[in-house]
Amino acid sequence: MDLTFPGSERKAMTNTSPLIQQVRAYWEALRDGTHLPARTLVDPRGLSGALEHTFLLEQIAPGMARFRLAGMHFFDLMGMEVKGMPLSALITPASRDRLAQDMGQLFAGRAILDLWLEAERGLGLPALKGRMILLPITGTNGQPDMALGCLETQGETGRKPRRFGIAQIVQEPILQTKPEVSAQPILGLAESQAPFTPTAGRPHLRLVHSRD
Repeated sequence: MDLTFPGSERKAMTNTSPLIQQVRAYWEALRDGTHLPARTLVDPRGLSGALEHTFLLEQIAPGMARFRLAGMHFFDLMGMEVKGMPLSALITPASRDRLAQDMGQLFAGRAILDLWLEAERGLGLPALKGRMILLPITGTNGQPDMALGCLETQGETGRKPRRFGIAQIVQEPILQTKPEVSAQPILGLAESQAPFTPTAGRPHLRLVHSRD
């Protein structure tokens, strides 16, 4: 599959990715100098405007990760719950090896991944483009074996499930010092976490219990 993502379209989507910008700014606000944010500091209240498009991944093998938490946008795209599913289930087979290679840098805590996506086309499958960001965080063992992510799409969902080919992956090296960002740290994130009670209606995020 020959994917194209013209520069003008990429620039337009970069300028209209407010949810990704929010999640990125939140992640930056949680950083402590050279240290990656810890999973225990990630609070849904700090991501209230982007929850439906936000997710958490955990590494399960080199180059492989599965969903621990996922917003309802993923249900809308796949027509099913994605909890416990590998991230590769959202990606076309032709692009999975490429994703696996780049995730090595993500889970080494050395890079942020910025993915430009284009969904398969066909009967009942209209044009659908997307942008996904993957930000490394540390798990319970202090290693960067988890990631906070956000996916924004432009276009109609159409027939489900929708899977995406990768037009481009940008690896952004993680700076050694915290850059200036517009968002301010959310107060109280370092305190003991209180149970999060979703508002009425469908939940934005669902917890996945990983059992070996």
